[in-house]
Amino acid sequence: MSTELTRLQTRLIEHFQRGFPTTPRPFETIANELGTNEDTVISAISDLKDKGYLDRIGATYATGRAGASSLAAMEVPDDQLEKIAAQVSHFTEINHNYEREDKLNLWFVVTTADQASLDTTIKAIEAKTGFPVYRMPMIEHYRLDLGFALKWN
Repeated sequence: MSTELTRLQTRLIEHFQRGFPTTPRPFETIANELGTNEDTVISAISDLKDKGYLDRIGATYATGRAGASSLAAMEVPDDQLEKIAAQVSHFTEINHNYEREDKLNLWFVVTTADQASLDTTIKAIEAKTGFPVYRMPMIEHYRLDLGFALKWN
């Protein structure tokens, strides 16, 4: 299996990190905009996921405006970090996780519909991994653009 991105896959990543259509058939809307068909778009996205370029498609929103969320961290032995990170990422309430060079070395954001679901999810992560989850209270809001540009040669 090739790890190279196709032109369509590059266009999907470049053009739909922001402004993803909120239509009843968003992949059809994307296909129409890119001059292809819905099945081709779905196949290209599935391939991106299979190759590890794409983890999820979903909305991001301002913390505190809807639902409940928390920045969280775990202290995980280095030899278990990859396994535990994969277990954490398996939860649909996790957007992404990342390693930091610190005692608390696995960080992630948990986002749920409400505080009770947030508590339940964190307890489930602790039960699945066997490690405590430390919640980090938000002191100041930051709005980061998490999009990135690709260059096509």
